[in-house]
Amino acid sequence: MNSSPGPETLSNPRRDGRQPRELRPLTIQRGFTRTSPGSVLIRAGETVVLCTASVENSLPPWMRDQTRGWVTAEYNMLPGSTTPRKARERSGKVDGRTTEIQRLIGRSLRSVVDLAALGPRQITVDCDVLQADGGTRTLSITGGFIALVDAVRSLPPLEGIPPRPVFLSSVAAVSLGLVGGRLLLDLDYSEDSRAEVDSNIIMTGAGEFVEVQGTAEGRPFTRAQLDAQLELAAEGIAQLQARQRAALANHWPVELA
Repeated sequence: MNSSPGPETLSNPRRDGRQPRELRPLTIQRGFTRTSPGSVLIRAGETVVLCTASVENSLPPWMRDQTRGWVTAEYNMLPGSTTPRKARERSGKVDGRTTEIQRLIGRSLRSVVDLAALGPRQITVDCDVLQADGGTRTLSITGGFIALVDAVRSLPPLEGIPPRPVFLSSVAAVSLGLVGGRLLLDLDYSEDSRAEVDSNIIMTGAGEFVEVQGTAEGRPFTRAQLDAQLELAAEGIAQLQARQRAALANHWPVELA
């Protein structure tokens, strides 16, 4: 593996015709369901995720008598999202990968929320993968934030408490990795399954890192290659944040203007 950060500059296209620094085609549909105050169908290439945000005017038992709120997430891959069929996860039988991903989504969303401003309410963001072709966790975070914004918009004011902004920033995520010596942005499954280095990067709209997950699947990577990954991730996430803002339009939180 080349130790320099230069492989991402190679221009030969990928299986789907993209350049190394190019995101998959992205579509975002808000208000996909009527039963949740926040719902988004988000698609990147052949990966499709439904994100819904539901509000409860109560808190988990472990937060009893607290005045701050809570944001949590659940993640699931539906049986038909992959080939062969993925067995349906039943209550109490959630696998380790699912647990790790839904904790990641919850941490990422909470990182940009003022829980005290949210008040004693819980918002659960459910991310259900309808079709999987790589990047399901990162797409869940990017779409989950939009669903969360719409859910917060639906909340009535807290009685006797002056309103203040709930959002501290926005949040989005992207996958990337070294595949055949090339640094590629937004991996599909065919690339992810062959990656020598596989990374997921989560960042706020202020350019701060929420989480950096980088794994050497083949060979260890150098500091220069890590720096190149962070630079490319920031470039891709800036594009995703622009798409989030366009999708929310005039509903983009005023505190993020």
